Amino acid sequence: MEELLNKNFHLILKTFLLMRLCSVCISAWNETRLRRLGVLEYGRQNSMMLLLLHVAYYMVCFMEGDIAIVPADVTSCIGLTAYTFSILMLYYVIFQIGHLWTVKLLVAPRPYHVINKSFLFRYVKHPNYYLNIIPELCGLALIFHSWYTLCIGLPVYLIPLIIRIRQEEQVMRTEFDNY
Repeated sequence: MEELLNKNFHLILKTFLLMRLCSVCISAWNETRLRRLGVLEYGRQNSMMLLLLHVAYYMVCFMEGDIAIVPADVTSCIGLTAYTFSILMLYYVIFQIGHLWTVKLLVAPRPYHVINKSFLFRYVKHPNYYLNIIPELCGLALIFHSWYTLCIGLPVYLIPLIIRIRQEEQVMRTEFDNY
């Protein structure tokens, strides 16, 4: 029974990791299309820092935990639940934002760029960060029992994330009257 649980756990984890990689491809696809429209990019250096820290966070989690022997214990299952939630939120945000969703802070020319006023965006400011990124990083660390990564890496990651949220708020207020 335990072996079956571990196999299913690993299959689910691999599926969601693959879905996370697919989201990077969606971002690149959208960015390519948006650049043809003449988007403005803001916070380029901070976006690069977030990208590097995101990749580093994953790598350190994998190294600190043993990627080959992830136990399907309570802690890992809580982590997988948080990670699953984060991936579902990521794809919901991608669905809601559509062609405008990228990992970068890009503003397309009007009327191509419109403010999303759906339920989620009205009640949760920056759902991609609060409902995807933070649960994703916490969940990943719990899955692999990567306590040092969680306690050190997450606060380090939060610095450019907070900068990004402030940059995004400033850009949205500057570029859009109805924000």
